[in-house]
Amino acid sequence: MSAFVGTGVALVTPFKEDLSVDYQGLERLVNFQINNGVDYLVVQGTTGEPATLTFEEKALIRSKIISVNKGRLPLILGIGGNNTAAVIQEIKDTDLRHFDAILSVSPYYNKPTQEGIYQHFKAIAEVSPIPIILYNVPGRTAVNMLPETVLRLASDFSTIIGVKEAAGSIEQAMRLIQNSPKDFLVISGDDMIALPMTLCGGAGVISVIGQGLPKNFSAMIKLALMGETKQASALHYDLMNSIDYIFEEGNPAGIKFLLSCLGICNPYVRLPLVGATPVLQEKIRTFVSHYK
Repeated sequence: MSAFVGTGVALVTPFKEDLSVDYQGLERLVNFQINNGVDYLVVQGTTGEPATLTFEEKALIRSKIISVNKGRLPLILGIGGNNTAAVIQEIKDTDLRHFDAILSVSPYYNKPTQEGIYQHFKAIAEVSPIPIILYNVPGRTAVNMLPETVLRLASDFSTIIGVKEAAGSIEQAMRLIQNSPKDFLVISGDDMIALPMTLCGGAGVISVIGQGLPKNFSAMIKLALMGETKQASALHYDLMNSIDYIFEEGNPAGIKFLLSCLGICNPYVRLPLVGATPVLQEKIRTFVSHYK
């Protein structure tokens, strides 16, 4: 579990202008993370646009990342959804030998009760051959997975080792940190409050901006884990505007444009997402040109 303390990044899926997957861009992206202090990689999380990828593309992307990574960093694979049986089948059908954990989002759209969320993850925990990190993101799922539900799951299933908490509430995060079992990971899923969550005892972050500015963002989290508040805060304030910008018009349009400014990959996204507007592009371009 210590493998997931620090900075993880939710990788984008680079596309070419014709919207086919850009595997060379993906290779550059993975190496950029490894060479700049990131602790682990999250594959096919929401930021990777998995909803618009075919089964074949997903398999090829996984294979490419595994090949480029060469075992250098731990890998987490996103497998989640709002059809419990389908999630279980995907886990059974996926070669998980190179992955260290699954990140599984709380069911979206169906709006289950807290008991429904519990039963969903209970069913997944009973079949998964590798550890599971829950993902609470009520802004996307329409239901907040409450601390009581997370803690119940953590207590009942040893394979559930943590939660990516993205409700945007520092109070909710602190309740989880306060009451979670020993070694249970409370990971920030919100870049803007990753620092205070970590300083309060969290395990770090699964970040979006971290893949665009990995060196300083991962340094910030390392400092926070050591309790170096002043130095970590200085890095946070330098990064702060970029976090606003990359989410201003939705994710991952903003981070993809930032990555394009760095020459890592193209800014293209697949519908129903659209690319950053010229106004936002200029904000991001200006930030990158002045950032040190």
